[in-house]
Amino acid sequence: MIESFVNILGNIPKELIVLLVAMVPIAELRGAIPLALFLGFSWQKAFLLGVIGNAIPVIPILLLFKPLSAPLRRFRLWRKAFEWAEERTLKHSKTIQKYETLGLLIFVGIPLPMTGAWSGALAATLLKMRLRYALIGCFGGIFLAAIIVSVLCSLGMLSWSAIK
Repeated sequence: MIESFVNILGNIPKELIVLLVAMVPIAELRGAIPLALFLGFSWQKAFLLGVIGNAIPVIPILLLFKPLSAPLRRFRLWRKAFEWAEERTLKHSKTIQKYETLGLLIFVGIPLPMTGAWSGALAATLLKMRLRYALIGCFGGIFLAAIIVSVLCSLGMLSWSAIK
């Protein structure tokens, strides 16, 4: 399935594909690092592309979510989307509220569903964290998640090669 996905994209450089996957909510670097390893990249390159791609959306989310969401809320579809995103994010942000920057780092860094850089940046915005603390928490969490995913992928590849 992954091979057909990559083949469909044709002449797009594989590095760009990995960066784009890392930038997409939900997949983020959890999908990008395994994809990069599947494509034959070294774990160092997979790690670097995953971290860079996952970090790219953080600053725009932190700076632009509030100013852009206000005028777009006039439209029913956007209002529903923003309300859903806010509700889901705030429901999962108890750790951030309790431990602030460290909580944000943990929230972003533990690679589970509905956590990650997108949710973390959105939560930091909704909880009105200062920008520098939000950046430290998000980027630290991205780095932690990349380490966890890389280790898990390496362990999976080791066990897979033992099975063969």
